[in-house]
Amino acid sequence: MKLLFRVVVLAGLLGAGGAALWYGQLRPASQPSDTLMVFGNVDVRQVELAINGSERIGRVLVEEGDLLEPGQLIAELELERFQLAVDRADAQIATQKQVVARLEAGTRPEEIRETEAAAEAAQAELADSESTFKRVELLKEKNATTQQDVDDARSKRDVAAANVRFKAASLELAVAGPRKEDIAEAKAVLKRLEVELAQARHDLHDASLHAPSRGIVQERILEVGDMASPQKPVYTVALADPVWVRAYVSEPDLGKVFEGMKAKVVTDSFPGKEYDGWVGFISPSAEFTPKPVETRELRTKLVYQIRVFVKNPNNELRLGMPATVNIPLGQSGPLSSGERDPAGPAPGGAAASGGAAGTKPE
Repeated sequence: MKLLFRVVVLAGLLGAGGAALWYGQLRPASQPSDTLMVFGNVDVRQVELAINGSERIGRVLVEEGDLLEPGQLIAELELERFQLAVDRADAQIATQKQVVARLEAGTRPEEIRETEAAAEAAQAELADSESTFKRVELLKEKNATTQQDVDDARSKRDVAAANVRFKAASLELAVAGPRKEDIAEAKAVLKRLEVELAQARHDLHDASLHAPSRGIVQERILEVGDMASPQKPVYTVALADPVWVRAYVSEPDLGKVFEGMKAKVVTDSFPGKEYDGWVGFISPSAEFTPKPVETRELRTKLVYQIRVFVKNPNNELRLGMPATVNIPLGQSGPLSSGERDPAGPAPGGAAASGGAAGTKPE
């Protein structure tokens, strides 16, 4: 009997201890009836930055943890090959511009006078050949020369006549100037060379890597001397804006939440400090509660993912940081479609001034 009594007492004590443990640790967290509390983790967008060119790395200018500003130069390739391509294209354009200018200017007066003189000389040569031929014919009639001499004189006269026609045509061409088709062709070649120069300058610009927006360097992957290409990232960067908390709302509470609701976010890293936020996204599909979510509800329950965008002016919120979101209930209804931002969160912009992107309440 004593043994049975002891077993009963021990079972009672264990039951009371289990009840106390459940009540203190495992029971759902108490929260005000006018506030919805959800749990999640801070999330940001990450980008892998690569240089749009194939060459060895010439300079790497930032380290892990450095804060980047939009447009900041952070790396570049060895630039000699790209600069040589630009210089070559510049020289080709300079040459072709002279060709176009020469064709558009037409024949110089000096060249026309030279062609006129050549035509006059040909005319004089023809007259001389004609006289010689007539004299030889008279001699032939008197049998004072051979038929071969007559044929030679006639041939020289015909060649001189052809030369006169050639010089006359050359004079006409000199006066008319270059053909319009030749000018158009030269201009087309010039345009092609200008496009090649623009491409060379674009390649030179792409050989430098600039920060696309405000962010923090997470990983420096390539170093000076490494061979870079558009497929090989140089850095991994976490964008400073937008910052949001990826949280989950249970199905019974889904009807209490709408896009645009104001919220307060707190973290263990900065106890007592609240960050202003708002609900910017509600998933249209349900999922099982992810294991990383720090919630005291059953993890087999279906939930809906929401994004609560947060103002993070001092960059205190970091990727993966656990966070608690308090959403006051009883706020005004959902924003109309005309009041929402259909593009969702826009990168860049408000983090530095204390704002963030997304569906922001008035």
